[in-house]
Amino acid sequence: MRDVLIVQNSRGGGPGRLGGWLEDMGLRLDVVHAYDGAPVPAGLRHDAMIMMGGGYLPSEDDRAPWLAPTRGLVAEALAGQVPFLGICLGGQMLAEVAGGEVTADAGAPENGSVPVTLRPETATDPLFQGLPPVVPAIEHHVDAITALPPDAVWLAETERCPYQAFRVGGRAWGVQFHPEVLPERIRAWEVDGFDPDEVYAGAVADEPISTPIWREVATRFAKLVS
Repeated sequence: MRDVLIVQNSRGGGPGRLGGWLEDMGLRLDVVHAYDGAPVPAGLRHDAMIMMGGGYLPSEDDRAPWLAPTRGLVAEALAGQVPFLGICLGGQMLAEVAGGEVTADAGAPENGSVPVTLRPETATDPLFQGLPPVVPAIEHHVDAITALPPDAVWLAETERCPYQAFRVGGRAWGVQFHPEVLPERIRAWEVDGFDPDEVYAGAVADEPISTPIWREVATRFAKLVS
């Protein structure tokens, strides 16, 4: 059985439905609760890696000391062509490790279900090819990627935050949104300037559209691992 390392950065920020989809494909999840003091591995010995979201910048080591060794694991995944998926903070970490830039409080924040536009570059992408041109995805961030790494393939964008999805090399992806989150999770988020009831209702309305799409993306990722 293939193993997937998942680094969790907050108590509520687990793999959610994404984890269930990967397990359905026969993968075994090794979830490291780094926020709670669990050490991340000294080296990447897993068959794939997923870095979850969290309320930090990817190099904010003073607040989250596990980020430094985790960046080392991301670099190992890139060097070894190990399948990698970075979600929100994880996507920002991939961008930074690969030579891009991440900026605090960049542009307008996004919260709730947001239409994400796929770019023409997705036509040949192993995860995103053939998906609808606009896909709803749940967002929750104020920090953002402000420059992609050199040679990264830009895959998706929104009006407020251009770099929503990208690929580095052939087997590493970063996304700004949260494919693992169901609408119920939104009720635990507090963001100034957003009506919580309106944000939740919008996510509930979009969920029947978004769920099969992100399940398909998870299935494609799992096939790369196995």
